[in-house]
Order: sequence, then structure tokens, then C-alpha cells
Amino acid sequence: MGTDLATDGRTTELRVLRRDELDTWYDHLLRAFGGVAEAAEERELWRSLIETDRSVGAWDGDELVGTAGAFAFRVTVPGGALVPAAGVTMVSVAATHRRRGVLTSMMRRQLDDVRSWGWPLAVLTASEPAIYGRFGYGAATYHVNAWIDTTRVRLSVPPGTDDVRLRYAAPADALDACEALYARQLPLRPGMVARLPGWERLGLLDPESERGGASPLQCVVAEREGEVAGFARFRVKPDWEPAGPKGTVVLEDMGALDPAAHAAVWRFLFGIDLTSAIDVRRRPVDEAWQYLVSDVRRCELLVRDSLHVRLVDVGAALRARTYQAPVDVVFEVEDTFCPWNSGRWRLTGDAKGASCGRTEDAADLGLSVRELGAAYLGGVSLATLAAAGRVRELRPGALAEASPAFGSPLAPWLPHGF
Repeated sequence: MGTDLATDGRTTELRVLRRDELDTWYDHLLRAFGGVAEAAEERELWRSLIETDRSVGAWDGDELVGTAGAFAFRVTVPGGALVPAAGVTMVSVAATHRRRGVLTSMMRRQLDDVRSWGWPLAVLTASEPAIYGRFGYGAATYHVNAWIDTTRVRLSVPPGTDDVRLRYAAPADALDACEALYARQLPLRPGMVARLPGWERLGLLDPESERGGASPLQCVVAEREGEVAGFARFRVKPDWEPAGPKGTVVLEDMGALDPAAHAAVWRFLFGIDLTSAIDVRRRPVDEAWQYLVSDVRRCELLVRDSLHVRLVDVGAALRARTYQAPVDVVFEVEDTFCPWNSGRWRLTGDAKGASCGRTEDAADLGLSVRELGAAYLGGVSLATLAAAGRVRELRPGALAEASPAFGSPLAPWLPHGF
């Protein structure tokens, strides 16, 4: 099915991607992101994961000028439920067709499609965060990058750490165990994405062009009484100075089931021979290693936005999660891009479940769907958004009641991009 849109007097057709157009579509995407060719294994992986029936291309005659895709994800929300969400991805517009409405038309088509599929959420990671707020997406999760000087930072580990055994394993050989551990953690932290078939291969992707001079991917597995309790996938980047070695451990991914396994993995990373730093990438903002280190200032923490959330169906989305404290609040929601969400919604819920529906009652809080998306996973508080002038308290006391209810015991986190 195609849709026509006018761009500078010309007609551009927007249509679902055909399988025989995939290479053209993907080449356009690469050009829009700088034109650097990907390694064959990386291209083939993404080519196998792309869902063509959920992807669109914008065509100006025979020329492809825009791309947008979506994955059929299920995302963990507070309370542990897995909620259907469109994983918006691979969005690009040709530089020759900027500011002609192509992006807006693709976003319009995409959100209409998501609504027709009956999915309450759309999520994305933004190469340029300023773009997507106007389409109702709010930054809902953050992650931490760090550079740890292991010559000056020490770890204090909890009891039981010495009971954990670590062994090297080929990343592919340990994949099933790592995925099983991921599955156990999935319901515990909002923002995590259930693995679709084939997505487990993302953790093994190892093109030489992406290593930056570091080693091929390595893996250690942490075990207790023969059971896997943790793992780390990492690289080592050798370097030397006149005084001796100063290599870097590049941490790509890790997981652990308990404090002792968590500490054992980190102690291993700190102790790798010929290294003096750990380059930590994309970790949860509340991860426990930050409270094991002797000097967090020498860990050079950098926090950045990660998953942006868009409520496609406000009522269904708010019903799908639970709430840390009892809440009974009426939201006045503004949503110019998806007007079916605009208006008043009464949310009643607690730790056991929630209901949310239309109401004519007076509003307690006013906000746009963007702020609702930012607060949805529990990592951004309604009170903070109110302090920024993004949430309006219309009934005194409503903010103090609603804000704690939206929280999460663990900070939401997206483990990998898409």
C-alpha cells in the first residue's frame, strides 16, 4: 500500500518495502549516516533482522529518498510485563530532500501503522535527540559510559565473591548460557527488550573494522557450583609507554545474577594483565559497580540518553504497567501528532495492576504525551518534569501523589541499540 505526499510541487510515494528493494534501501541508509561501508557480517546480520513488512521507503520517481523501519519488540515495563512496542529504526532522509515533509510523513505513516497493529508503544534510539520530541517521543532511559583508571581505583567486594569461579569461553560457545541469564534478568529491569529470533547474534558481532585496534571479542563466564551466575564480553586494546604497559579493557556487555557474581566479574576485569583502564560502555545508571569502587571520580562517568518512548495508545500503555504506590489521578494529555490520545484520562493503579480510561472529571495534572513517555518506565520523575515546567499541577498535591507511583526500583535500561 502506497501513500503520496507533496514535496515542493512534486509527488513522493511512501510505500512498504519490498524484499527486492532491501539492498537499495539499506545503501541509502548507509549514505545518510556518512556513507562508510559496513563489514559484510554486520550488513548480513541487519539484513536478516529487518522486517520489510514493517518498513517503508519514500520514493521520488525512481529515486529512494527516505527510509524508516520498525521491529516487533516486547519491552519490559514496571511490574515486569512485556508490552508490544514498535522498535523504530533506520530512519533517514536524503540530504537532497530535507525540509520537504518526508520525515514527518514517514513518522505519520508509522504511528498510524503501530496503532493499527494494536501496539501501545513505539520506542527508538535517537542519533539526534532534538528531532523526535515533536513526534511525541520522550527520553525515558539513560545509560552510563565510564573510563576507569584501574591503577588508582580499587574494588571492595562483598562476602561470597571468592566462591565464584571464572573461566574463559569462546563467545559463541557461551552464547546460550549468556542468553539464559539475560532472560532471567529481563522481567526485573524496565526498558529491556525480549530477544527476537536472531537477535542473540548481535552480541557476537565482531567485525575487525569496529574493534578500534582492540582484540577480537573475548568472554569469561562466572560459575558457582557449576551454574552460570555471570558473564562478560570484552576486548583488550594493548598499548605501551616508556614506563610499561597501559592497555585498555573494553567492556562490551556483562550480566550477573547476584552481588557476589557481579563483583567477581568486575574484579576479573580490573585484574587483566598489561592493562590500566576499563572502557565501560552502555551500563545501567544505577549499576552496583559504582558502589564497589574506591574513587568514583576517577571513573569519569558520562550519562547519556538511550531509549525514547512514545505512547501510541495512552490508555493501553498506562494499564500495561504497575505502580509503586497507589495512584488515582486524571491527566490532561496534549498530543497534536496523534490526536486520538488528547484529552482527559483517569489512571487508577497500584502494585497489583491498573485501569485507565477516558473521563470528564477535572484534570489533576497537565502534560504532553512526550512527558508521559519520558516518565513511563520510571526513570524520569513527574516531579522533575514539573520542575522543568513540562508538567502542570492543576490540583494541589496531585504531583506528590502521582510522581512516586511512576517510579521503578531499578533504573530502566536498554542493553543494546537497534
